[in-house]
Amino acid sequence: MATSTTSSISPETLRQHGLTLDEYEKIRQLLGGREPTLTELGIFSVMWSEHCSYKSSRVHLKRLPTRSKRVLQGPGENAGIIDIGDGWACAFKIESHNHPSFIEPFQGATTGVGGILRDIFTMGARPVAIMDSLRFGPIRVGAGDSPAQSIQKDIHRNHSILEGVVSGVASYGNCFGVPNLGGETKFEPCYSGNPLVNAFAMGLVRKDEIFYARAAGEGNPVIYVGAKTGRDGIHGATMASEEFSEASEAKRPNVQVGDPFLEKLLLEACLEAMQTGAIVGIQDMGAAGLTCSTCEMGGRGGVGIEIELDRVPQRETEMSAYEIMLSESQERMLLVAEKGREQEVFRVFEKWGLDAVEVGKVTTDNKLRVLHHGEVVAEIPNPALTDEAPLYKRPLARWEPPVPRDMPEHIKLGSVATREWQAAREGHDFSRAVKGPEGKAASAAEGGAPQGLKPLSAEASDGTAEAVPFPSPSQQGVSDDLTQNLKQLLASPNICGKRWVWQQYDHMVQTNTVAAPGAGDAGVIRIKNPNPGLSQDVPQRGLAMALDGNSRWCYLDPRLGAMHAVAEAARKVACAGATPVGATNCLNFGNPEKPHIMWQFSQTVDGITKACEELEIPITGGNVSFYNETLGEGIYPTPVLGVVGILDDVRKTAKMPFASAGRTIVLLRAGEAADINDVESEFGSSEYAKEILGALWGYPPELDLEKEAALQKAVVEIVQQGLVDSMHDCSDGGLAVALAEKAFAKGVGARVNLASNGLPAEFVLFGEDASRILLSCDPASVPRIQLLAEKYGIAADVLGETIPERLEISLDGQAAVSVQVSELNQAYEFALESALQTDPELMAAD
Repeated sequence: MATSTTSSISPETLRQHGLTLDEYEKIRQLLGGREPTLTELGIFSVMWSEHCSYKSSRVHLKRLPTRSKRVLQGPGENAGIIDIGDGWACAFKIESHNHPSFIEPFQGATTGVGGILRDIFTMGARPVAIMDSLRFGPIRVGAGDSPAQSIQKDIHRNHSILEGVVSGVASYGNCFGVPNLGGETKFEPCYSGNPLVNAFAMGLVRKDEIFYARAAGEGNPVIYVGAKTGRDGIHGATMASEEFSEASEAKRPNVQVGDPFLEKLLLEACLEAMQTGAIVGIQDMGAAGLTCSTCEMGGRGGVGIEIELDRVPQRETEMSAYEIMLSESQERMLLVAEKGREQEVFRVFEKWGLDAVEVGKVTTDNKLRVLHHGEVVAEIPNPALTDEAPLYKRPLARWEPPVPRDMPEHIKLGSVATREWQAAREGHDFSRAVKGPEGKAASAAEGGAPQGLKPLSAEASDGTAEAVPFPSPSQQGVSDDLTQNLKQLLASPNICGKRWVWQQYDHMVQTNTVAAPGAGDAGVIRIKNPNPGLSQDVPQRGLAMALDGNSRWCYLDPRLGAMHAVAEAARKVACAGATPVGATNCLNFGNPEKPHIMWQFSQTVDGITKACEELEIPITGGNVSFYNETLGEGIYPTPVLGVVGILDDVRKTAKMPFASAGRTIVLLRAGEAADINDVESEFGSSEYAKEILGALWGYPPELDLEKEAALQKAVVEIVQQGLVDSMHDCSDGGLAVALAEKAFAKGVGARVNLASNGLPAEFVLFGEDASRILLSCDPASVPRIQLLAEKYGIAADVLGETIPERLEISLDGQAAVSVQVSELNQAYEFALESALQTDPELMAAD
């Protein structure tokens, strides 16, 4: 069969397709020396894009641990699957939709949610929960920020992107009918031009009803189902594989448009069609659309697929073969059915009001063959698009962030005790440190406050996100009372309540939700008993899911920061009483062609590998998002980890809030206090350092993975024995913030007395040491908790008790925080909404 030809392809055409000259020459070799047609060139461009081929990351991803006795499907399919017992399996995966969400926030976010849901039900699983990890640029003018119009413009844009993304996530998930159990929403300056939208979904499937994206059986029909094909999303995968420039706004046509109601119909139709037994294989038409689904199904099955584009349902006229193959219109699937049973499939989709059309057949030649108007417009060996895609071992160059590793001398902490400690340490006269020569408090102009680490107008070097700008600290008198600092921290964007975000999500649909957003560190759902007549005394199993990632820590130390991401996501799951059993990762980075970016990536993979091995949590799949750069400035290295855990009885799930007054407060910790030099260095990576001190320095906190594993096992056993009534991971903002967060839901506060052990008050209250969990329990349960802690080699320190309506924290017997819970809650709950409702120009004027 003759293949149509095309004129010589110009370098400009190659550039537009994201292909290099070397890659083009390889394409010609794989095609037997001939030039590709324009349609073939488009097919190669999307399949060889970074987004689809993982050509820069595959050599590193192979180091990740992907096996355990529970893993039924690891990386390489639409979603990973683990065995959760009783004949059930859990399918889960996380993916990014970063570039589309910058260009068109609402549609970018909706189609990100829609895509990850299709990945789940393509495996035969019904989606039961979603979460999202969202990252944006600053949404308020900091105290030390310049009121420059460029800063105000960035904040206006960040408001718009945040509102559009959250609305898009809510719209699709709510209309589709899947509960959103929360996630995380973070803010850093490096995300102003590169917001991150990472969607994490989970589904349930019977172990004997799992489906795979593999074609088989010569002559079996290839069936197109779902929405009609349009021109939206063409070259979406290529767009996601390049940096943003000033022309990126023109790429709105590359952003897909989603229809959640149609996807709900598609879900039900696909699951019903699978039950007929007529389906051989099934693949979502996601990135690269019809191109990806055909060649990947054929490639995995070792067969070829021939399709006729004239049969493809189209919603626009005169679409070319190039446009049909590269369209990323949403809510579409490709099925391979058993020959002779096509009508069974067609009847199901007709029932649900969806298109179902036979567009091709399975062949034995292991080629993708595309016909249009009776002419072959593409004929490519499947391995050329998959196994033979470029694989790059890009150069690595160690990189150090442009921040000090030791606490800068200009950093002055606020309490009297701390100032005395600092003055003694530095050999200074404390009275002159606190007061000026005339006995007045030192002003900012006299050097009493550090400024941001670099001017706002300075540009990033080497295309790497800078650690700044952060707001300079507000000036306060020196006092032992850190209440105001706590209020300021609770109102900071990364810590404040995200109710404005998650209240837009339906988290109770399907009626399986046990722990909704804000109720615990992890989202929890029940697995309904298949027999509703069973006794209520029968344990009801469940699943927990959590997301985590600290990009600032990864900026300071990619390997250690990545280890923390795994550990904290797993710790959140353990706090619910669930045993972590599987993980998925979304790795968001800058331009992989820059050696220091690839070094960050490699270090991150090493960190994830180390943590997953020590915690015995396999990676079952995930996503890599490169080229998160705008005008040459990249984001912080941002690995986001999603962890799934199993609960034997959801009735024993631990919640976050203090339940009532008169309960004992215990701190479980896996590590010992570090020496002062380490503590100083680690404090520079904290939220307190960023928000109160306006600075960044040092390293992330030390993490002992062996002790972290012991802590998580202890926590799960403590929860399952019913010894606690609340449990909360101690992380962002440290111990003081964790105590406050536990107090908000029911207005139950705490009275605790902490020992300084010679450390400054700020380090004790707001330091973010790893491997710590705060719990409350019946006083009578304390001895049993301490025995279990001793069994696992961790400490269980009694800090105090819960009390009505107030938070009182003492340090070595001296009051450090004393405030009404309602006053803290006011700052915590309304900070985000207030920032979004405030005009940045007015804030700058103030």
